[in-house]
Amino acid sequence: MKIAIGADHAGYELKEFIKNNLNKENFEITDFGTYGIDSVDYPDFAFQVASSVSKDENKLGIIICGSGVGVCITANKVKGIRAANVFNPEMAKLAREHNDANILALGSRFISNETALEMANIFLTEQFAGGRHQTRLDKIHTLTGC
Repeated sequence: MKIAIGADHAGYELKEFIKNNLNKENFEITDFGTYGIDSVDYPDFAFQVASSVSKDENKLGIIICGSGVGVCITANKVKGIRAANVFNPEMAKLAREHNDANILALGSRFISNETALEMANIFLTEQFAGGRHQTRLDKIHTLTGC
């Protein structure tokens, strides 16, 4: 599966950890940066990841900043994106299963590398349940004009 990943300076080290520890046999990763710890603006990287997912260049994405909030807000500005800022494995599972989230937003200052990797693996392998959840997604898209 093709996935996109990106982070700002606060999320750089976590991005590298996730990227280096995901099963390379299951995932083809496109890294949109940043590529170091020098201060950068998170919208630049979140937007690139979200755009690649929106255009179906990548199936899913992972974005990281200090809190996860800024990158999540940015990604959700892109048509067709459903980014979820999660803090535990159950939230990662439900974001995919119930909300068909296509981007995982993580806050590097609030979760461990191991928890982040666990959430990424769950998010990337969980399937959308459909059914009543699809009805709710359809309503969201109608309300927001997505």
